[in-house]
Amino acid sequence: METIYLDHAATSPMHPEVIAAMTEVMAETFGNPSSVHSFGRQAASKLEEAREVIGKSLGVKNHEIIFNSGGTEGDNTVILETAFGRQKEGRHLITTQIEHPAVINTMKYLETQGFEVTYLPVDRKGAISLDDFEARLRPDTTLVSIMYGNNEIGNLMPIREIGERLKDHPAYFHTDAVQAYGNQWIRPHELGIDFLSISAHKINGPKGVGFLYKSDAAKLAPLLRGGEQEEKRRAGTENLAGICGLAKAVELLTEEEREKRRALYDQFTQTILTTLDQAGIDYQVNGELSNKLPHVLNLRFAGIINDLLLMKLDLRGIAVSTGSACTAGTVDPSHVLEAMYGKNAQEVKESVRVSFGYGNTIEQIEYFANQLVASLQELAK
Repeated sequence: METIYLDHAATSPMHPEVIAAMTEVMAETFGNPSSVHSFGRQAASKLEEAREVIGKSLGVKNHEIIFNSGGTEGDNTVILETAFGRQKEGRHLITTQIEHPAVINTMKYLETQGFEVTYLPVDRKGAISLDDFEARLRPDTTLVSIMYGNNEIGNLMPIREIGERLKDHPAYFHTDAVQAYGNQWIRPHELGIDFLSISAHKINGPKGVGFLYKSDAAKLAPLLRGGEQEEKRRAGTENLAGICGLAKAVELLTEEEREKRRALYDQFTQTILTTLDQAGIDYQVNGELSNKLPHVLNLRFAGIINDLLLMKLDLRGIAVSTGSACTAGTVDPSHVLEAMYGKNAQEVKESVRVSFGYGNTIEQIEYFANQLVASLQELAK
């Protein structure tokens, strides 16, 4: 039985060249980058080479990149340290109802500490209102944290427009770009972004490593204190092998490669929807079909419980999901779909997420589409 992995938004397989780059570093460059001897200098050189690759990918200065353990740490660092560090200026923060749990749960924690958080609502397509955003922005707002692209429905958020509206406001602008980086051409300086969080494992790199972009114009205390690594901004000996794996993954995502993948993912989506149409399957796309991350497709099948469909497909060797990997292992329903349709809405119970990535082929997608139709027809009996 062929196995097909269609849950790349949860995590992605490591690229062979990433594995090779990491293996070489682990075997040959074991020094501590903070050590002053030749072994340390060799490791430090590798570290800065990786920083340069990543800085170039965003069009930012090398030292504006802070290596860390990934998106969750980046989100927590920005949200907590900005809130506590700027509380004399204000104790109000703005985010959306459809953020990743790393943002939502950190904001909820701040509410227990006396901060006020505005969670911008979304419409039935998962979009926020810019007029609503402007109306909620206050003089005492110190941070706006809005994801670049949603991990469950794929919607791209109006990042440029938000950045423009914050030009003359003292609030910092943070975006969780974990799902968007590698798929989108991102230039923080042009978009008015002060902070940006990334995880390596979403772009065929290793788990447990990522980076935080911090604009020179923004002040941020370290979340982790200890040594003086990362220019005293993030304590702890750097995960050099992981960082070099991340850099190799970034190198592989050239603009040409991004364009090729986007076109392929659009073809994947069209193949699935065409097959469903031809089979007369009743379905609904959650979110937008345009202005979205090309690798995420969220579908609702009326009358079909998503957990049962998931199991049917899994028995056929196909992996999809019901939502974020950070919540899918629990009994909690998708907070993204709840924000769009309301609590206890049927859409929440009848939707699955399909996400494409490295290694998927059109033949796999055609097979998946046919198996999806067969599974739905069996469940509808």
